[in-house]
Amino acid sequence: MSTQIDIDSLLTVEDLDIMPEDGNRYEIIEGELFVSRSPSLRHQRVSRNIVVIFSGYLDHNPIGEILHTPGVIFSNFSGVIPDLVFVSSEQRDEIASGDRIMGAPVLVIEIISPGAENLRRDRLVKKQLYAKYGVKEYWLVDPETRAIEAYVLENGLFELRAVYGEGDELTSELLPGFRCKVEDIFKV
Repeated sequence: MSTQIDIDSLLTVEDLDIMPEDGNRYEIIEGELFVSRSPSLRHQRVSRNIVVIFSGYLDHNPIGEILHTPGVIFSNFSGVIPDLVFVSSEQRDEIASGDRIMGAPVLVIEIISPGAENLRRDRLVKKQLYAKYGVKEYWLVDPETRAIEAYVLENGLFELRAVYGEGDELTSELLPGFRCKVEDIFKV
């Protein structure tokens, strides 16, 4: 038995333009609306730390740019607001020349907020979305456990490359020479 999807009932990225300006984040993933509250101060401090670390790295290795909460459009039915993305210099003109990113950044970083729905969205729904559209690497940053899960795209699916905890040094094959102490990310 197959299920028929009524394409007229799915939301599109155009529907995001009519969402209220109320401090919430509105995302459309495969036609379904996801709403989340503004991030906590802890979340924002972790995000700031990652941006500072990346900025220092990119000052010495100008291979792209780190962007904070950009709109990323994958299709007419999927538009999201990741916490951070890294866009390489090679893909910048192709996907990041307008008001939003139109395609898959090289790296997406999500900082997990407390709550079952946030966990489901970041660990399952967004992870599947990013893999489907070809994001090469996905980091899940968990302020509660002070750990970072690094996934690498292999044959269209994300494979867990490593779980980094305090005392570890975060690296990435996509970022030559990038090294970061995990505890530096979680300093608040």
